[in-house]
Amino acid sequence: MTVVTEYAVRNDTGAAPLSMIERMTLILDAFDGRSARLTLAEVASRARLPRSTVHRILESLVKLNWVEHASFGYRLGRRALGIGGGDGGHAGVREAAAPVLHELHLQTRMVVHLSVLDGHEAVYLDKIGGPLASSVPSRVGGRVPAHSTAGGKAMLAWLAPEGVDALFGGGMNGCTDQAISDLGALHQELNRIRQRRGLAFERGESARGVACVGAGIRGQDGPVAGLSLCGDARTAPLERVAPLVVEAAREITRTLFPELGRGWN
Repeated sequence: MTVVTEYAVRNDTGAAPLSMIERMTLILDAFDGRSARLTLAEVASRARLPRSTVHRILESLVKLNWVEHASFGYRLGRRALGIGGGDGGHAGVREAAAPVLHELHLQTRMVVHLSVLDGHEAVYLDKIGGPLASSVPSRVGGRVPAHSTAGGKAMLAWLAPEGVDALFGGGMNGCTDQAISDLGALHQELNRIRQRRGLAFERGESARGVACVGAGIRGQDGPVAGLSLCGDARTAPLERVAPLVVEAAREITRTLFPELGRGWN
């Protein structure tokens, strides 16, 4: 049996021991969605830290409102949920999307993301993925260049071209070398997404080995959020699940904007 010691974790290269901030980050990253509810053992397993260390840090995070502790275990607290946008204008989107996200995950067993645009970045509002979630390096409140993700590109496709120019005219930094790095190429990709009625794909652009399909949730004035399904780039059946993503985005749109939902296409 392998015993995990506090300073042996994720330190195979001989680097300095994990700092307190690094350990706190590993623990918060264990919660892969706003609705995640984990026991102490589950947090320790996902963070790959000793149980005693996790318990001590969790108790401090609870006192500071980063984490909440209830009878079922632990979940993200109000301070953690407020990072990357807080509830400012997004609470209604999360509420409308929550049951749809869960159903989409149950149908596909893939990782589901809900995100919003903040400048040239996409901010994750929710993530549901079960055991597969740890294989996709994203977290609630996390930020990623919007042009590197399917959900982000699906939102960008419904901006005016001059709006895209304003966001990326100063340069484009992608997550991997597979990401689009040229503004002209980005416009071509967004035009293809519009021709597919808003359906966006990405393979290895947001993370190596990960592929996603996404669609935008649109209001009268433009994109409100992005919805995406992610999985292993080698096996993810993106084309097969794409209609489910489109229908999920339509359902959320109908909930948020009843007057627009019928004409969504």
